[in-house]
This record gives sequence, C-alpha cells and structure tokens, in this order.
Amino acid sequence: MTDRTDFAAVEAELNARGFTRMVFELDRIESLLDLLGSPQRAYPAIHLTGTNGKTSTARMIDSLLRSHGLHTGRYTSPHLETVRERISLDGEPVSEERFTSVYREIKPLAELVDARSDEPLTYFDMTTALAFATFADAPVDIAVVEVGLGGAEDATNVLQAGVCVITPIGLDHTEWLGDTLQDIALAKAGIIHPGATVIAAAQEEEAAGPLLERCAEVGATIAREGGEFGVLGRAVAVGGQVLTLQGLGGVYDDVFIPLHGAHQAQNAAVALAAVEAFLGAGARRQLDIEAVREGFASTSSPGRLERVRNAPTILLDGAHNPHGMKATVTALQEEFAFSKLVAVIGVLADKDAEAMLELLEPVVDQVVVTRNSSPRAMPTDELTALTAEIFGEERVASAEEMPDAIELAVAMAEEDVPGELSGVGVLITGSVVTVADARRLLKR
Repeated sequence: MTDRTDFAAVEAELNARGFTRMVFELDRIESLLDLLGSPQRAYPAIHLTGTNGKTSTARMIDSLLRSHGLHTGRYTSPHLETVRERISLDGEPVSEERFTSVYREIKPLAELVDARSDEPLTYFDMTTALAFATFADAPVDIAVVEVGLGGAEDATNVLQAGVCVITPIGLDHTEWLGDTLQDIALAKAGIIHPGATVIAAAQEEEAAGPLLERCAEVGATIAREGGEFGVLGRAVAVGGQVLTLQGLGGVYDDVFIPLHGAHQAQNAAVALAAVEAFLGAGARRQLDIEAVREGFASTSSPGRLERVRNAPTILLDGAHNPHGMKATVTALQEEFAFSKLVAVIGVLADKDAEAMLELLEPVVDQVVVTRNSSPRAMPTDELTALTAEIFGEERVASAEEMPDAIELAVAMAEEDVPGELSGVGVLITGSVVTVADARRLLKR
C-alpha cells in the first residue's frame, strides 16, 4: 500500500473503535502503556483541563516553550481536518508516515489488552497512547497534553504531571461529569497529583472549592489568576490584541497575540504562568521578555474566531456551549464593527442550543440553520424551530447541507448592502464539527 492508503486504513481502524464507553477507568490505557514501556514517563508534562480554552491555551504554552528553545510534543482534541492535528511535534502535526508507523507498533499490543478486557480500547485511548509513544520516540523535552473529558478518569491522567493547568470551568458534558459546577470541578481536579504546581484561571466560587480542596489534600501548590498572575491591560490591535501580563515572575508588557477576545487574553495569562512554573521563573527570576513576545506572536488557534475570507468577512468559531458562546459574543462586540452579521449555526443534540442562541441573538442580524456531519448533530428542522422562537421566523433560514448554508449566508449578508462589503460578515459557529466542516470547504 502507498503511504496515503496506509494512513487511510489506520484512520478507518481507529474510527471503528468508537468514541465512547460505558465505564470510565484507566486500567486499559495503563495496561497498554505498561506493554509499551511507559513512554509517558520519558519526559515531563504540562497537563490541561477545564471547560473552555484548553486547546488555545495548550497552543500558546507550546509556542512559548519552543521560543525558549525546547522540543515540544502537543496532544489536543478534537481535530478540525485530520487526526494528525491531535499529535504535534515542535508545533507541526505528525506526518502520515510517522503516525502510521507508531500505530503499527502499538496495534498488536492493543489487541492483547482488548482480548483480556470487557470493553476494547477506544479511539481516544489509542490516540493518547499514540501521542505518548510518538513523544518518547521523537524525543521531546516536554509534552503539553489536554484532557479529553473531565480529568480524574480521562485516559491522559496517567501522566501525573508536575504542572497542571485549569482553564475556566463551566457546565458541559453534564451527562458524564455531573450537572453542577462543583461536580464538574471535582472531576477535573483529579489531574492534580502530589507535589504538582497548579495554574488556575479565575473560577466561579462553586468550582474553586474542589480545586483548593484537592490541592490541600495532595500537597499541591496553586497559583490563581487575579492573585499571582493575570491580565493587567489589553488593547485591540490589527489582527489581534496587545497585552500587558502579570506573570509569576513580574510584568511582561507589549505582548502581541494574533487572537481576538478577552478570553484569549485570559488564556495567554494562564499559558505564561504555566511556562514560568515549568521553567522555574518566579519572584526571583523572570522569563526573557523577547522570547515571551516571540512565542505569543507566533501562536495560532484555528477555528477560534478565525478569519478565512474577506469581503464579506467569514469567521469560524468553535463555541459549543453557553460559556464559550458568551466569550465569542463579547469578542464580536468589542473587536468587530459589523454593519451586518449573518450566523451559520449547527449544534450537537446534547448541547444547550437554546442558551447559545439567546446569547447570539443581540449581535446577529440573521441566521442560517444547518446540520454538521456528526451523527450526534441536532436535526435541522428541530434546530430551525428553536431558532425561530428566539430570533423570529423572518430572521431565520435553513439549509440541510453546509455548502448551501454558507452560500445562502453570504448572499443574505450581501443583500441590500450598498457599496463596500467590508462591514458585513458571516459567523460559522455552534460546534467544533460545524467549524471543521466549513473549514474544509473554505480552505480549499
């Protein structure tokens, strides 16, 4: 087989494993990693959990570490275009050849684990093992690893990382993690292990309690946004924003990030503190300011208020819960001056679509409802009815297929607009899958 067909066969085998399981436990992934020689012990790690901002923060941490001369491995999920995005070496997705060869090494061992288990290893178990093995083979100086779901029982929690990052916690995945902030925070606090340094974004009081209790229980040290670090100032700039950040080691000024929104400024403060903690900066030592500026300036976060077209402007944003949508709406109001904005929205059936639509309503003129490619997508007619209740029928259209939805939204945005189209825009949002579907079409 050619490399291309070989990789396609590996993807098909991974997909066949499925993405969910009935019982969450670490026995299977631990057994597989033991058979592989515990690759996750070959390097230190920074481990991230939270409800929103994990991937953007992980990408910032990765970029900052590389600007300080370190070889990095980064593991994030979900992906937008290819599973290879989940496993990056020095900021770049692994090649098809490398992905395939590591998978072929792991496959027979995975089959051994499957044979003696009630349930087979899942897609996420396998990509986690693939990431850890790839990082050990590279080798990397440090791994930056995002949890898949929760924390305590997530497959990545075999790391027992020395630096843990908790981004803002909100209500999401309630069917798995519990329906209160306290329950969700309790699950996410499970990545905090004895002796760790914890970098925590500002949290609701209900979420902060379990984090502090876990730190006290295992003897971890915590640094909190608003106390030990934070955003001192931010100004909108062309293509992003300029920040002044309070780090653990002092003030870092004139820091440009090519990302939009106060939530990305918060992510930057968290990322900086995490890298300071890992590199040993603090009261007596500050990181090199030029390396920090370089690291942030070269950060990217695809699918997070990402501009993919001009005239009209088309933005992609993967907000998929009310907490994320609130941040997106705030950024739209503060940093974009659209005279007319049309949204294309497709959501998963288990998400709080109503709350997301209510947040969008004041900033969007019209909506095109569609269905993304996920088998868990909310049916178009159901989402259209819900959207019409909130926006009014006259502001809502629908299209079953994404190409038609984008074409319709662009036509609606351009309709009755005299002169320049620079002030009109299309926002494609509601799910990472929706963004991925649109990105594949628009990036061709």
